[in-house]
Amino acid sequence: MRRLGLLAGVAVGAALLAWGASRLLLAPPDPVLANTLHRGNGAEAESLDPQAARSEAALTIVRDLYEGLMSVDASGQPVPAAAERYEVSADGGAYTFHLRPQLRWSNGDAVTAQDFVAAWRRLVDPATAAPYAQMLSVVRNADAIQAGAAGLESLGVRAVNSQTLLVELQKPTPYFLNLLTHPGTFPLHRPTLAAHGNRFAKPGILVSNGAYSLARWDFGSKIIAVRNHQYWNDSQTHIDRVEYHAIAQATAELGAYRADALDCTATLSMSQMDWIREHLAAELHVSPQLAVYYYGLNLRGPPFSGAPQLRQALSMVIDRDRLVQSVTGLGEIPAYGMVPPQTLGYAAQMPDWAGWPLQRRIQRARELLREAGRDAPRRIELRYNTGELHTRMAVAVASMWKEALDIDTDLRGEEFKVLLQDIDRGEGVQAFRASWVADYNDAYSFLQLLRTGFGINLPRYSNAQYDAALDIANAQADPGRRAGYLQQAERLMLEDQPLIPLYFYVNKHLVKPRVRGWRDNVMNIIYSKNLSL
Repeated sequence: MRRLGLLAGVAVGAALLAWGASRLLLAPPDPVLANTLHRGNGAEAESLDPQAARSEAALTIVRDLYEGLMSVDASGQPVPAAAERYEVSADGGAYTFHLRPQLRWSNGDAVTAQDFVAAWRRLVDPATAAPYAQMLSVVRNADAIQAGAAGLESLGVRAVNSQTLLVELQKPTPYFLNLLTHPGTFPLHRPTLAAHGNRFAKPGILVSNGAYSLARWDFGSKIIAVRNHQYWNDSQTHIDRVEYHAIAQATAELGAYRADALDCTATLSMSQMDWIREHLAAELHVSPQLAVYYYGLNLRGPPFSGAPQLRQALSMVIDRDRLVQSVTGLGEIPAYGMVPPQTLGYAAQMPDWAGWPLQRRIQRARELLREAGRDAPRRIELRYNTGELHTRMAVAVASMWKEALDIDTDLRGEEFKVLLQDIDRGEGVQAFRASWVADYNDAYSFLQLLRTGFGINLPRYSNAQYDAALDIANAQADPGRRAGYLQQAERLMLEDQPLIPLYFYVNKHLVKPRVRGWRDNVMNIIYSKNLSL
C-alpha cells in the first residue's frame, strides 16, 4: 500500500508539474524581472541615509538612489548632474548652481535648492554626528557650526530661489566640485525627514531623487531598487531593477557569479585568480583605484598611545612586496604612505626607510623596541572583518611581526558592522584592519582622514602641525605650492605612524558579457543608470 501510495503521489505530482509548466509557458515573461541587474555589493550596507552612509557597499547604493549637484564621469571627473550649470565668482570663493527645472523626487514633488540647504545643514549639525561632516569644512562657518560656536543658519549655503543655490566658501578650494559628487552632499526630501527623523531611509518611507527608488531590503541578503520614472533623465536609464547582493566572502561571490546569480562582482578572491584568468579572462576587469588598505592603531589607549617607537617598528618589518605578490596578487602597489601614486597633481610620499633592504629595516625596528624598553608589549591584538583576503593578510603580517620582533598577535575576525562599532567605541581595540577609498581625485581626500576630529579618523590621531599644514595647503591658489604643503603634512604623519599602510588597491571585477556600458575608472564609481543589458 505504501508503494502504491507513493507511486500515486508521484503521478499526481508529475501531473501538477506538467500543468504548472504549461501555465509558465503560456504566461508572458515579466519584463522588469528580465531587465534586472544583479550586482555583487560586498558586505551588508550599514545605512542608506546619505549623511550617515560610510562604507563602499552603502555608498554604491546611495549613488543610485540619490543624485547630487555633480556626478562622476567615465574618467572619474566631476560633471553637472542635478545642477544644470554653475558659475564661479572671480575670486573663486563663491559658486552659484542652477538646478535643472525638471528635477523631481520619487513621489513627484519638485526638488528645490532648499532641499540641498537642509541636507548640508544636517551634515554639519553636531547632533547628526555625520561621519563626513568635515567634508564641508571648506564652506563658510561649517567649522564653527561643528564646534558649536555658530548656528546652522550661518552655514554659507542658501537658496536664492527654488532653482538657485549659492555657496560661499571659507577660501577658494580647487577640489570643491569633486566634493559635490559625494553622497554626504546629496539633497533630502524635507517632509519625509520631518515625519520620520533619522529613520527615513527605509523601504516604504525613503523618497529619493536618483535614477532608482528603494523597493526592498532583505537584511543579510540583498537590497532591491526599481527604476524611478520621476528622475529627470529617466529616458536614458535602461535597467528597470537593480538587486544589490550582500556577499561578504569573495569566494562566495564568485560562486554566485558562476551560477549566473550575479552580473558583476564587487571584488575577487586572489586564491581563485589563476582559474579566473584561465576561464573568464574576457570578463575580468582590473584597473588602478584610488584606495589604500591599512592597519589602524588605536591611539586612545595602550599599547599604541604615546608609543611612536612601537608603531614605527611594526610598520618597518612588514614586507609589503611579499604581501602584494603572495596574498593579493592582482597588481596592487605596496603602500608606505596614504596617497596613491595615481592621484592627480601629487607625488606620493614615503618614509626614508621604505627604500632600505628588509634586513636593515628589521635591525632598526629592533633598536626602536629596545628604546621603548618595558613599554614594548610582547603580545597585541589585531581585529579585521571576516573574509578570505583579510584573514590571509592578518596571518601573513602576524607572522612577520613574530619573526622580526618576537611579538605575538591575537587575530580576531568580526562581522563588518561589529568591527566598525568596536573601533568607534575604542575600548579594548588595539590594531584593526581598515581601508580608505577616495571621495574625489585629490590628495586631500586621503589626508583629511587623519585631521583632528574628522568623523572617520579611526586611530583618533591628532597633531596640530599636521592640521596646520593641511590648512596652509588649502589656502594656496598655486597647485604646486598646495601639493608641497600636502606632502609636508603626509611626511609629518608618517613620522608619527598612527596607522600602517599596506597596499594601494586595484579595481577588480567580473562583468557578464550581457552588461553594456561598464567603464573602469580610478574612483571605482559605476552608476547603474549608465549600464544596460
